[in-house]
Amino acid sequence: MSSETKKGKHCTNNINILLLLIIVLISINLQVYADGPPVKDGFVIVIDPGHGGKDPGAVGAFSYEKNITLSIALKTGGYIEQNLRNVKVVYTRKGDESVDLSERSDIANKNSADLFISIHANSTGGANAYGTETYVMGHSKDQANLEVAMKENQVILREKDYSTKYEGFDPTSPESYVMFTLMQNIYLKQSTELASMIQSQYKDQIGRFDRGVKQAGFWVLYKTSMPSVLTETGFISNHTEEKYINSQKGQEEIALSLFKACREYISEISKKSISPSQSITDSKNSNTDSLRYPSDYKGKTVFMVQVVTSAKKIEIKPSNFKDLNNIIQLNSGNKFRYATGLFTEYKKAMEYRKEVEKIYSDAFVIAVRDNKILPLSEAIEKESRNK
Repeated sequence: MSSETKKGKHCTNNINILLLLIIVLISINLQVYADGPPVKDGFVIVIDPGHGGKDPGAVGAFSYEKNITLSIALKTGGYIEQNLRNVKVVYTRKGDESVDLSERSDIANKNSADLFISIHANSTGGANAYGTETYVMGHSKDQANLEVAMKENQVILREKDYSTKYEGFDPTSPESYVMFTLMQNIYLKQSTELASMIQSQYKDQIGRFDRGVKQAGFWVLYKTSMPSVLTETGFISNHTEEKYINSQKGQEEIALSLFKACREYISEISKKSISPSQSITDSKNSNTDSLRYPSDYKGKTVFMVQVVTSAKKIEIKPSNFKDLNNIIQLNSGNKFRYATGLFTEYKKAMEYRKEVEKIYSDAFVIAVRDNKILPLSEAIEKESRNK
């Protein structure tokens, strides 16, 4: 056989091997999605890629913040959708489009979101600043935090009739931020917990420098009615960090950190459900405002909202529970737990929880069947399978 024939045959073999590899990869990919996407129901996370469209956000040496945030957001949502059942992901944008700040929070509120995560990239006049920081809604405790909030809020100035739309708020005036010192953020504790989880993931899992959890007056967080955070994933003004947050590796690591923080947060909520062995005991108090567990719910899973835990028994009457009616007593070990509401759908219980949180900021949903407390995650998954 001539050398040219051997070369031709060798080339053909290489092509065949390459085609075989492509077929294998396609087969693997099809197999992963053969059963369709995971069932998502009950828990809603809104992911907000900062800036977009005519608003580029911070500008680096070779990149725009709007493109970085969108890429990280889509990757984060992808991890959540592929790995967390019963969780629905909603994006404020999925392309290079302009979305008003007010509309971003409206999207979260209209979707009855349980979490709101706004993704950004930081910038400063100097090139030496680096690391990650995550913000919750609140008063800026120092000038640096105020400057970050002012910079992110200035996108308002690009919008039509912004003065009317944002109630006279001027993002360039420090005096306008006084309003944030007067508000009571009922989701501050939950927001701070999520922010801490995000920063821990950045630091412990991917070795990022931790600049901490901070408070500042971000309008996009101000109008959301659920636990909300704004995370600065790195400094686009720092040449090394700009390369990292634009790289495939960097964006995957950041997205994975955000996903893990969400998973941890949801897991912590689930853990607040009482042990399955603990039973519900109807209050023997004759007060008509106490809720009896209906016999026609036998064998069915219901969802309630727990509001109080006490070492001592509390008399069930509205005045002892901030005028809430329909309170039941749950006995668990040497403690008494008190809950309100009775729903067959988790989503309705979550909607009711949002109302209860205005009175009890730490209220959370629990699952019950046949007078027994169930792990919340188990109850949600079962509800999803039955639909």
